[in-house]
Amino acid sequence: MDLRFDLDPAVTPELTDGIRTLWAEVSNAGGAVGFVPPVTAEDVRPDLLSHLVAMSEGRARLIAGRDAHDGRVLATAFLHLNQHRLMKHWLWVYTVMVHPSLQGQGAGRALMAAVDEAARATDGIEGIRLTCRGGTGVDGFYASCGYKEVGRVPAAIKLADDDYRDDITMWRELA
Repeated sequence: MDLRFDLDPAVTPELTDGIRTLWAEVSNAGGAVGFVPPVTAEDVRPDLLSHLVAMSEGRARLIAGRDAHDGRVLATAFLHLNQHRLMKHWLWVYTVMVHPSLQGQGAGRALMAAVDEAARATDGIEGIRLTCRGGTGVDGFYASCGYKEVGRVPAAIKLADDDYRDDITMWRELA
């Protein structure tokens, strides 16, 4: 599938509905994006609204990957700028998602390349930080994209009464 990545797309009802649908589909396929299945598009609405508010206030940017043919949202990443005066030289990346049907086809790597490009184009940004859920193998994917593990909090994420995962912090220095 051919993806087109847009930085700071116009926030329309179609875009927000597409992100909510994608978020639910990724979560229900076992993706580690803040929820435990089953999840509905309505369940993710409050988290999406938090990102949209940050965007409207100039504190965040969105990369939306869309099907080049029908415009359907198939990938996202939110870049959040730091507000602390001593940390404005790096940004956070949140809610990195690729539609389950695109797994293993290079879409994730293309999304992370778009994140890298957007971060480099943002004035004063020297690094990218993200966190991921242990036990999924996604830390290996991020490492293959140039990120290195810089921290790990054991059992910081509780998925169920008997399922705890590490919270892994990854860092990419932009040279």
